[in-house]
Amino acid sequence: MPNAGLCSCWGGRVLPLLLVYVCYLLLGATIFQLLERQAEAQSRYHFQLEKLRFLENYTCLDQWALEQFVQVIMEAWVKGVNPKGNSTNPSNWDFGSSFFFAGTVVTTIGYGNLAPSTEAGQVFCVFYALLGIPLNVIFLNHLGTGLRAHLATIERWEDRPRRSQVLQVLGLALFLTLGTLVILIFPPMVFSHVEGWSFSEGFYFAFITLSTIGFGDYVVGTDPSKHYISVYRSLAAIWILLGLAWLALILPLGPLLLHRCCQLWLLSLRQGCGAKEAPSRRPRGGSTAARGVQVTPQDFPISKRGLGS
Repeated sequence: MPNAGLCSCWGGRVLPLLLVYVCYLLLGATIFQLLERQAEAQSRYHFQLEKLRFLENYTCLDQWALEQFVQVIMEAWVKGVNPKGNSTNPSNWDFGSSFFFAGTVVTTIGYGNLAPSTEAGQVFCVFYALLGIPLNVIFLNHLGTGLRAHLATIERWEDRPRRSQVLQVLGLALFLTLGTLVILIFPPMVFSHVEGWSFSEGFYFAFITLSTIGFGDYVVGTDPSKHYISVYRSLAAIWILLGLAWLALILPLGPLLLHRCCQLWLLSLRQGCGAKEAPSRRPRGGSTAARGVQVTPQDFPISKRGLGS
């Protein structure tokens, strides 16, 4: 019955997976609370203390005026205006920054530090995302498929010699490792140098970006005290697209490569065990059958008279 099959599927697969999923969320919430709650309380206390010191130094201001000023700063930040610096800060909507924003829209990263503020820009962003997100998915899928077609013929490796299989596995693993270094190690070093971050912060930004999480706590090219080259954010957008394409390549190839390595390892173990067991199975006698020579009745002709005697 359909209902019985549905209940069996729900109880056998969906329900355990749902329990694991909820437990994973609860575990993450607990750990994040333990790690971040006290730091947030300290930051909040420090901010309130700074406001009190500011009011003590500038007695002409009252609490309400200060809160209004803070509100203005928050609104400016929401609209993408950095409160630091002055009006000479570089625009968030020059071509390079706009190209970077368009890339964050179609890749669904959405840092949250910049968003269209005009009604026309918001409407265009909706339709641009409706068309751009599927286009980005199709592009990444086709790019990953094309790269896999040139890199991985792993499914047909059983027809090749074992040495050729090992060499191809090692070559593919080396290629994937070097590509990962170029995508995930070298760019964080560049971002750390340009932005003044530590390497861990640069790596954190790279991972959060390429995983399309995009918290927005770290974004390249937003510090008004630094002078960036005009194509800096455009290059960052191109790196994002290449990084996503790389992930589309290695995510399917990674498990397949590990599976092939395990198969080769088990095959080598079996061959090693077979080589050790082969001498013990060899017969001690020097008979013709032991040497693989077939014996037929024609090789030993016996006359009828001999049989009768």
